[in-house]
Amino acid sequence: MKPFKGSVLVVGATGRTGVWVVKRLQHHHIDFHLFVRSGEKALELFGPEVIDKLTIGSIEHPEEIKAAMGHAEAVICAIGGNVTDPKSPPPSAIDRDGVKRLALIAKESGVKYFVLISSLGVTKPDHPLNKYGQVLTMKLEGENEVRRLFSEPGYSYTILRPGGLIDGPPLNHALHFDTGDRISTGVIDRSDVAEAAVISLFTPEAHNLTFELIQAEQAKQSSISQYF
Repeated sequence: MKPFKGSVLVVGATGRTGVWVVKRLQHHHIDFHLFVRSGEKALELFGPEVIDKLTIGSIEHPEEIKAAMGHAEAVICAIGGNVTDPKSPPPSAIDRDGVKRLALIAKESGVKYFVLISSLGVTKPDHPLNKYGQVLTMKLEGENEVRRLFSEPGYSYTILRPGGLIDGPPLNHALHFDTGDRISTGVIDRSDVAEAAVISLFTPEAHNLTFELIQAEQAKQSSISQYF
């Protein structure tokens, strides 16, 4: 398995899953750049050594996205609208339009590989989470644009649909991966979702596929690549 050569743009790096994405990129010695709304928060989380790896901006502003893309051979997108805060932009603005805008600009900028962290249950319109701004349906529309843009020859994508996100160290559980949105419920550590996102960059079995993932029994893992 060849390690990924090139820089990865992490979008949503200061979120709880995004922080783990950065940690796992560091673990695998993969170069990265961060597209964040708050440079202050990024420096607080990652330290002053990332100051040259930051582009400040919003997923809602194309020019700010373009400014960040100059650093990227791949993108890992870990954004998600805050459905519990009425002052935050709705899921349609972040999980649908934001992801669509990001994917389009990434492709126009020459990015070859796009990893999107989505959610379990996006194909189920009657899911209870859809009471909050149709968040899962909006995520599915974002997914569909990533698949459309990055299915062309010379490009590739991986879409991850984790179950309920919890906090714990990586590689401490066996995992269950599936396709077709057939897993109805389950949880997974954010750290393992981040690990799956990062290793998908250099795992051919992960490319051009969409996976649901939840954790199974507690069991130390040396790698999770076999689950793809």
